[in-house]
Amino acid sequence: MAVENAAARIGKSVVICGEVKGSEDLIVDGHVEGTVTLTESRLTIGPNASVQADLFARDVLILGHVQGNVVASGRVELRAGCSVQGDIRALRLAVEDNAVFRGKVDLTQGAAKGPEGAIAPPTGGIF
Repeated sequence: MAVENAAARIGKSVVICGEVKGSEDLIVDGHVEGTVTLTESRLTIGPNASVQADLFARDVLILGHVQGNVVASGRVELRAGCSVQGDIRALRLAVEDNAVFRGKVDLTQGAAKGPEGAIAPPTGGIF
């Protein structure tokens, strides 16, 4: 029996190369290369995850390893033990002790919204 509000999950043994798109919350514990776009949803990068992708979501929680830019229309959280190499653009950013981050941060406008309300990739600036 499925739970309606449960987030979709990419397990530890799953490898995805390409583009991941969706409109529901997603937990990534595997390996993803490319882009992850969740227009109005929450993206969680689990502690076992290894992600080499640009991330676009409403909120992003990172516990694992990310190499790529992160764009959020809401909040980005970097938890203890995570590693992020790339630029972050969001409305809010929370960084715990022992989180590793190398990149630039833009908290002035958050993610730009496209014509249909979708999160649009950055067109200039720090990226």
